[in-house]
Amino acid sequence: MSLAETTQPAARPDSLGPPSLPEVNRSVPVPNAGSALKRFFAFFGPGYLVAVGYMDPGNWATALAGGSGYGYTLLSVALASSLMAMLLQAICARIGIATGRDLAQLCRDRFPKIVAYPLWLLAELAICATDLAELIGTAIALELLFGIPLLYGVMLTALDAFLILWLQHKGVRWLEALILGLILLIFGCFATQIALADPVWGDVLRGYVPARSIVTDQTQLYLALGILGATVMPHNLYLHTALVQSRDVAPTVAAKKEAIRFATLDSTIALVLALFINSAILITAAATFHTSGNTEIAEIGDAYRLMAPLLGSGLAATLFALALLLCGINATVTATLAGQVVMEGFLRFRLPPFLRRLLTRLVAIVPAVLVTWFYGASGTAQLLILSQVVLSLQLPFAIIPLMLFASDRARLGAFTAPRWQLVLGWSIAALITGLNVKLLLDMILGG
Repeated sequence: MSLAETTQPAARPDSLGPPSLPEVNRSVPVPNAGSALKRFFAFFGPGYLVAVGYMDPGNWATALAGGSGYGYTLLSVALASSLMAMLLQAICARIGIATGRDLAQLCRDRFPKIVAYPLWLLAELAICATDLAELIGTAIALELLFGIPLLYGVMLTALDAFLILWLQHKGVRWLEALILGLILLIFGCFATQIALADPVWGDVLRGYVPARSIVTDQTQLYLALGILGATVMPHNLYLHTALVQSRDVAPTVAAKKEAIRFATLDSTIALVLALFINSAILITAAATFHTSGNTEIAEIGDAYRLMAPLLGSGLAATLFALALLLCGINATVTATLAGQVVMEGFLRFRLPPFLRRLLTRLVAIVPAVLVTWFYGASGTAQLLILSQVVLSLQLPFAIIPLMLFASDRARLGAFTAPRWQLVLGWSIAALITGLNVKLLLDMILGG
């Protein structure tokens, strides 16, 4: 009996369609006995695949612009965004394990086509915006490290489809191990950079306290929504509901409740690590550029070139570019998986991962090529920031369906989320929607 059948006995098996990511679905065994640590280790991994999306190259432009322009002020946005992400990803884990369905499948199952298809298009738009940021960020890193012209670097990034194909054939555990290894390397790069930047830690801690100017200043709000969109990424909500199903959980209430606890712990630990990396980008920008009077640094290339003379060490600049490259490679993996989940879940249409990757990249590569062709590196920062704001604008169309399913006590039964999670989840949806509406009105009215 499948997990979907045990949680939705009234539905005909053939009406549910194939499971999410069938090549890895229920492929990781979960021990029924042994220590809690041993059982937790079976669930260790999906959270890090999700966390990758919270430190992709799109974060870099928003964090650099925010840190150089406003010092540590926007650290409070990074913290709030990460706390929101921890809660939303916990709800995703609960939904995926309890129902045996991913968010895209649930939208297809429970919404009419007139609602489901626009949600699919918006999810695809979010993935393309994510892919655009990864493409440009990786190309910039290749230029900084190896001198490859930006336009050629944009073209070269299409080859990462082969990496995705190879990794998926190796199995989800190999994929998780590689991603975790790259995250630890990125962590090491930024720990060294912060040590070299030597920030004033009192000022850093005060930056985590929200400032009123974030809402009243349109530029700060624009950057704040960029940070929010770069942190709470829509495609991660779809992806996590599918990845948790890679564990072969026993079809009992007790086993599923334990799986929900362990999956939540896994994603929360991973997102704490992502918060450090996101904060580190902004702290480095504030300590290096804002304090020295360079308050308009948004281009990654400018940051790279100024970092060595300002910090007195070429190592900082090299680590900066290396971390960017690793972030781009990492995020590529999860964007491809998310694209697969969204397409298969909404349309029940399956493409080979290689073709799916090339299709997504083709859509993203057109604006990237045009910008680099006409403007060179000078136009990439604004395109990166815009891509993250697009993600923020799309967020409500992923969060609201998620919260609708999480609030469905009749279907979830024993796995219903605690009331505090539902209240906070709906509050997050309302807050993000309100901020998006305010930004749009400000832009339309020229306020």
